[in-house]
Order: sequence, then C-alpha cells, then structure tokens
Amino acid sequence: MRIILIEDQPDLAHWLARALTASGYVVDVIGDGIDADNALKTEEYDLAILDMNLPRLSGETILQRLRARHQTLPVLVLTARGELSDKVKGLEMGADDYLVKPFELDELEARLKALLRRHQGHESVWLQCGDLRYSKQQQFFELGGKLLTLTRREHTVLEVLIRRKGQPLNRERLFNQVFTLDDNANQEAIEVYIHRLRKKLDGSNVSITTLRGLGYLLEQRDAP
Repeated sequence: MRIILIEDQPDLAHWLARALTASGYVVDVIGDGIDADNALKTEEYDLAILDMNLPRLSGETILQRLRARHQTLPVLVLTARGELSDKVKGLEMGADDYLVKPFELDELEARLKALLRRHQGHESVWLQCGDLRYSKQQQFFELGGKLLTLTRREHTVLEVLIRRKGQPLNRERLFNQVFTLDDNANQEAIEVYIHRLRKKLDGSNVSITTLRGLGYLLEQRDAP
C-alpha cells in the first residue's frame, strides 16, 4: 500500500513515516500544499493522510480539488482542529475519516486499515494465485501452505503483483508502487527484486512472466 502523508511538521512527519514504513506501507512525505496537489495529480496512491494547515495551499483546497477531479482516493484528515464544526466541514468536503492531534499510533493504523477495507469492498481477506496466497489483514504470504519469507521490498513487489494477478504491470508503474519519491533508486532496481522473487517461487505453480512492451505478469502455470 502506497500512502501520501501531507504534513508540514517535520518531526511529526518523520516519526509517522518511519512508523508506517515499519508496518509495511510505502510512504511519500510532502509538507507543501502545492507540491502535494501536484503529486496527487501525477502519482498513484492507495490512501492520503492530510493535514489542514499547510503552506501555499490549504488542506481544504487540496481536498476540494481532489474530489473535483473525481478521484476516489480515501483521505484521512489529521489535524489539530478538534471542533465538531471542523469535523463536519471536513467530512462534507470529501474526507473519509477525521482524526484530531494528538493521537495514538494504534488508533491511526486501525483507521487506515478500516479505510482501505471499505475502499476495496468486502471481498475475501485472501488473495490467491495458484499455490501462492496473501493475507490482506495480517499481511503475509503462504506458498504451498507454508510461510514465504520475504524482505520488505520483496514483499511489497509481490503484493503489488498479486493484487494485479493476471494483468501485466509495466516497470514504471511497479516502481512507483514500491519506492517513494525520496528513495535513492532507479527503475532497474525492480529487475533485482523480480529476479529474487522468481527464485523463491521456483518449483511452485506460480511464475512472474515478462511480457515485452507490457511489463510483468503474476500468473498460475499449467501443470506439466
């Protein structure tokens, strides 16, 4: 899951980004309103955490522009404004949830998971491709009924692929789902993780296929 954290308090943004990254999210941190609005236009995210008080462009305006573009991205407003009227206004403008500072990290993460579940609908808690299964709630992979050990990056790459199983995903889009804007990496890094994942899937009925001009495809292989 790739999150955009729009927060202009550096200490809070740094702490929260580290905590969410440790929980398995890919987090882009932006502290400027105009930069955040541009990122929401051009990048793909699964969820936004939005402060209201931002330099150059307010959180309210960002939210209004997002909904005016008919983007359905789930938005959690995270702000010091705790009055009921502020909450009502934020929700009426298109926010999906509203959390007042100071807050507990456990509550924030629970709200994020709830937002993602609602946005994704009430489908099965498991994603499956052949012998490979992924628990969306507990965030682990099984291969042939056994826990599949992965690094954080490998996990993220494979999660993106299994969520798009049967559909090719080009390298640029896969890269953007795995790495943040601040990561010191280039698209060739994806090749490294694809190679590692192929080795870990070797011997199963699941493969990652490269389709020339289209990208990578996670699919179930036919039995020999």
